[in-house]
Amino acid sequence: MGVSSVLRDTPFSVLDRSRTREGEDGPRALRDTVDFAREAEKLGFHRFWVSEHHGVPGVAGSAPTVLAAAVAAATSRIRVGTGGVMLPNHRPLVVAEQFGVLESLFPGRIDMGLGRSVGFTGGVRRALGHDKDAADGFGGQVGELLGWFTGDQTVHPQVHAWPAEGLRPAPFLLATGSGADLAAELGLPLVIGGIRGEDAMLRAVDRYRAAFRPSRWAGAPHVVLSGTVAVAPSAADARRLLIPEAWSTAYSRVHGVFPPLVPAEAVESMPMTAAERDRFDAAMDAGQVHGTAQDVAAALESLLLRSGADEFLVTTSTYDRSRLLESYRLLAGLLS
Repeated sequence: MGVSSVLRDTPFSVLDRSRTREGEDGPRALRDTVDFAREAEKLGFHRFWVSEHHGVPGVAGSAPTVLAAAVAAATSRIRVGTGGVMLPNHRPLVVAEQFGVLESLFPGRIDMGLGRSVGFTGGVRRALGHDKDAADGFGGQVGELLGWFTGDQTVHPQVHAWPAEGLRPAPFLLATGSGADLAAELGLPLVIGGIRGEDAMLRAVDRYRAAFRPSRWAGAPHVVLSGTVAVAPSAADARRLLIPEAWSTAYSRVHGVFPPLVPAEAVESMPMTAAERDRFDAAMDAGQVHGTAQDVAAALESLLLRSGADEFLVTTSTYDRSRLLESYRLLAGLLS
């Protein structure tokens, strides 16, 4: 495959976290996510995923399977799923039942992305009824969940998950912690951050491919890279798209609260403490792909060739939704 064909031959997808914006509420963010999914389908993206966060002021997406149902109902072709359901927060049986309902209503379009994170703060974890160590049993939780679909789970042998049993939503494992190794052991597709910490990512992908065991879910390794991609008419405009999310990230690292997005102009005129400035600068330089269409095409082609990835999942957020959509339109133009 020549470099010029890499982007055309690689499926690109979207993860939207239903970010709230200053002056708007959570319900508006959720409706915007559904509208965004319709546009992503028109632009030809392969999948549209939603996320799970609890007690986070800046993120409205707290019930991903519910939101995925709304997205699937509002679209007709694009695959729909989660990036992901945080399995330690839930009983595997309930998750299986939820995805069984989704797959029953939208057959052949549902992706079951699974993660091992627990609540953002101690208070949220207590409200969910779990501690940080709940993630330690992630491998067993995934195995039980998959068993509810195949009828092979042995934890509760007298129980069946209806309508999940016998259905096949497509599972994906998010590579947090030892996720790449677990995905290889279970024979599942892997989703991994593909831009920040590239050397570590490439090593994890190599381990995953080398150790992969074919399963009834996947016969060969399948790697989905994820990361922020911002495209604009100028490099400066593309970089400014990153400012609102970078500020929210910096603020959360210093204050322990992940706030709604604010306009780039507000961040640029905002006084920052030394700690906030350090975190903000680090977030802005975290390896996102951004620039003009030509710049982004070259960067993505190089990254995809180095990793041999099978797909790319775009995770971009910014305050101005019209500029965000224009970035995705410009990206889609590179893929056709």
